[in-house]
Amino acid sequence: MAIFNLGSINIDLVYRVSHFPAAGETLTTSSFMRALGGKGANQSIALAAAGAKIFHIGAANPADDWLFTEMARRGVDMSFVQESTAPTGHAIVSVNDEGENQILLYPGANRAIDMKQALAALDDGGTEDWVLLQNETNGALDYVEAAKTRGIKIAYSAAPFEEDVAMQLLPHCDLLIVNEGEAAALAMASGRAPKELGLAHLVITRGGAGADYVGVAGQFHHPAFAVDPIDTTGAGDCFFGYFLAGIASGEKVETTLRIASAAAAMQVTRPGAATAIPSRADVLAFTQDH
Repeated sequence: MAIFNLGSINIDLVYRVSHFPAAGETLTTSSFMRALGGKGANQSIALAAAGAKIFHIGAANPADDWLFTEMARRGVDMSFVQESTAPTGHAIVSVNDEGENQILLYPGANRAIDMKQALAALDDGGTEDWVLLQNETNGALDYVEAAKTRGIKIAYSAAPFEEDVAMQLLPHCDLLIVNEGEAAALAMASGRAPKELGLAHLVITRGGAGADYVGVAGQFHHPAFAVDPIDTTGAGDCFFGYFLAGIASGEKVETTLRIASAAAAMQVTRPGAATAIPSRADVLAFTQDH
């Protein structure tokens, strides 16, 4: 079983602030960190940490080759990542004293992926495999259609939410994960509550209120683990990676929800996004202690 992730690769420029600045305000930050990020890269690293065989499909400028090295070091197969002439995507992330964040995103190479080359990565995929995608790259519909013709199951992280893209992809999805805001936007776009869309697997993450599952396995809720967050950036990506790894490997949904919730809880107690994703061994130890 393999997972193919058409996903973004970003440089995260992370600034710690006492509060988010108002219009026209200049604010001195208390710290700065440059790190690997992007929803796609975060989810690939979470999948690898959870034990999945994960192939990343994406693009970055070769001048930023440290991104390739870091993802490979974290267990992600980079065979299908393209070297782009476009600048690497990047995000400017502000994190306040409560651990909440604001993000400015520049897509760069993530929107310049050669889809003919990208789709060739699926040629060896089959019915035991999964594809994964978010809304931070080009080529989403072509990618999903190519996966369907090969019988590959489709997981979709509808973020950042784009109504037109989401409505095109939903009929093809086997697993959809959204947060509360995305779920509300999806309900407005479709005219139906997300749980009424007939998806095989639907998960709605609710931050400190936990996560809900509705699908072929039934209905489940898992409360959030009580932790003191210092940075919530990438917590949803960490959850998604762990959850998809569990579903893809045949783990029970209740178990998968618990492990994914624990991984996200651990992640928010550390600074950064991809750099903060915990190992499966650490997550299992955490669940035994909580």
